[in-house]
Amino acid sequence: MTALPGGFLTRKRGQGVEVADVREYVDGDDIRHLDRGTTARTGRMHIRQFQEEQDRVALLVADFRAPMFWGIQRAFLSVAAAEALTLIGWFMVESGGRVGLLALTPGAPVIVPLRGKTRGMLNVIGGLVQAHARSLTALQKGEDESWTLEQALAGVERLTPTGAEIIIASGFDQQGEGFSDVLDRLDHRRTPRLLLVTESKAHEMPRGWYPIRLSDGRQKRVYLARAEPSGELAFQKVATHPALVLNASDPVEQTSRRISSVFAARYVA
Repeated sequence: MTALPGGFLTRKRGQGVEVADVREYVDGDDIRHLDRGTTARTGRMHIRQFQEEQDRVALLVADFRAPMFWGIQRAFLSVAAAEALTLIGWFMVESGGRVGLLALTPGAPVIVPLRGKTRGMLNVIGGLVQAHARSLTALQKGEDESWTLEQALAGVERLTPTGAEIIIASGFDQQGEGFSDVLDRLDHRRTPRLLLVTESKAHEMPRGWYPIRLSDGRQKRVYLARAEPSGELAFQKVATHPALVLNASDPVEQTSRRISSVFAARYVA
């Protein structure tokens, strides 16, 4: 394992393929890295040093289940989640990493395999668009299998290699009783990172009665009193794990700055 700025850990992939330097041989050097040309030219043994190569992999998990399809001012929580994951994905591929997608919908998930470079990120964006449209259509038709996060993330390890990041953007509703155990299990061989997508303008809703839909499909009317706004926190705990808080009502530029301050440095080579 090796560290990147910001405490990001990633697996080493050996010596790499790019020669960074040639120097004289010293006791303990691997003779297999002998540079024959320089050795013949100088009459002294020289070895090649290689550019360290790192396997940077991120699976972007977008929560497009029913609780994410609401918003008050700028966008649905589902849209804000997609925006955040897209920005992080571009950071990853621009640093030479690979990205994939797991989009959780009211029905079957949308999966985009891991791939690098611009093509990999464009595939992820296409998957986000497809999954969001599929979820919206299903919810409009009243189709919702009501997956918990625990259920939806079952087997997510099969989509990523050991050492990968799994970045989950969600409101973290309907977690399931074993969701904390899922995160703990992922933490053993991978790095789960959480983005808590919220609606900071919720306290500005007028006092009154509002219709709500419960997870079992029943509808009720509830009375909401005007709440006093609380101070914004950069991080909150979700199932004992830290989560970066993102507000769907914030301008995209503000969200971009918040994400950049946390994620951009992690992917600098």
